[in-house]
Amino acid sequence: MTEHQNKQMNRRTFIKLSGLLTAGCGLSTNTVAKRLASRSVKRPNILFIIADDQDYEALGAVGGEVRTPNLDALFEKGAVFSHAYNPGSWSGAVCVPARTMLNTGRFLWRAHAVNNELDQEQAQGRFWSQYLNQAGYDTYFSGKWHVGTDVHRLFDTVRNVRPGMPRVFPNNKPHAYDRPREGQHDTWDPTDPAEGGFWQGGRHWSDVLADDGVDFIRQAAKQNNPFFMYLAFNAPHDPRQSPKTYLRKYPQEAIQVPINFKPEYPHNEAIGSGRGLRDERLAPFPRTDYAVRVHRSEYYAIITHMDTQIGRILDALKEQQLEDSTCIIFTADHGLAVGQHGLFGKQNMYDHSVRVPLVVAGPGIRPGLIESPVYLQDVMPTTLELAGVQKPDHVEFQSLLPLIQGRRERLYDAIYGAYLHLQRMITADGFKLILYPEISRVLLFDLKNDPYEQTNLAGTVTYQTRTKTLFRNLLKIQQQIGDPLDLTSTFSQLLE
Repeated sequence: MTEHQNKQMNRRTFIKLSGLLTAGCGLSTNTVAKRLASRSVKRPNILFIIADDQDYEALGAVGGEVRTPNLDALFEKGAVFSHAYNPGSWSGAVCVPARTMLNTGRFLWRAHAVNNELDQEQAQGRFWSQYLNQAGYDTYFSGKWHVGTDVHRLFDTVRNVRPGMPRVFPNNKPHAYDRPREGQHDTWDPTDPAEGGFWQGGRHWSDVLADDGVDFIRQAAKQNNPFFMYLAFNAPHDPRQSPKTYLRKYPQEAIQVPINFKPEYPHNEAIGSGRGLRDERLAPFPRTDYAVRVHRSEYYAIITHMDTQIGRILDALKEQQLEDSTCIIFTADHGLAVGQHGLFGKQNMYDHSVRVPLVVAGPGIRPGLIESPVYLQDVMPTTLELAGVQKPDHVEFQSLLPLIQGRRERLYDAIYGAYLHLQRMITADGFKLILYPEISRVLLFDLKNDPYEQTNLAGTVTYQTRTKTLFRNLLKIQQQIGDPLDLTSTFSQLLE
């Protein structure tokens, strides 16, 4: 019997005995287990907030154009991870793998392997919320789930479960795509509630999520147990809709076009981010300065609107005097291009799409900037450590606390990324290697001197050794994490 099975059996025995001891007292066995668990060492409440499609630069705190005063204040008092990454995706819907990894603790390809067996994982108690629930936490969920199992069976309290995106697809809202075109009337109005989308149901989904968060906090304040709240915004995923007052803050003529703008990415079809991909169909081909400015203004507006709702949630913590006993984590499931490199989606290995904002703030968390690369999914084992839960054997990500507390300088020697069988990436020591197997294309970027990834150094004599070293390290990581893609035949020259 494994150590995990022993723990599960011991817990079942403990709960069974608790039920026998309290029979007739009006308390459920689950309630008893929680109360007894919560009487041990004082552990923080955990408030986890996740955005959808938010680029790491889409924050006022890092000097971006977007205004996010509430998130800026949170970043000022927390441990900020400047290089947090999503490992990639086995599907065009990058959100699904990102959230599956987050909630199961399994790395990309092992998460993929159990993706069709998530109900079995759930039955074995191997989800994030289940570990915290077993440790005595009351658990709450609202918002975007997008993981292949029933969220209602994973949290004590569940409200307003949202799909992957508000329903605005080309077949029923064609005017939301292939727009805008300069000099032509734009028939899509992102501020019009009649369009549905984020307003489906009568109230903007970000407002509803904040309503739920505030109510959850008020409810939790009356309980004796610590809480774990998982609040998942659909914003700023398209359709990027927000009230008119927010869009007016970002007139398109005042928006900057990204310095790495291209009319079209030269390898978009070979890497799976071509003209047929839904995300890429939002704006016309070839890309224009005008279209990019309009889309970015809508992107910034929905982020600022989301920031207002996050402010409401954080204010509720203060009102209920829970701020000093709550660890707050904010991140996103991945980034978004919105015109960078000629791309609009997140199905690529550039930093704008794989790198996300990440902050951890709360009791015992030392504020400051941490530049050591991490994965956003590291927040799962971080919260388990905060709750006093031993990290399960199958959880492959690492707790961030050793970095926050200064006990370690790094968690990973290199960061891995993948998209289907079409892209692979490794980032280490300030350099990034990207491979496109379908066309045998090699890209190398010096991230320190070229943060917007514009100059490909691969193929130059000066960086030949660096390229080969990164490639060999990528092969080692592939073996460690169970990546089945063979790169050696396609890129044999990098082994010479």
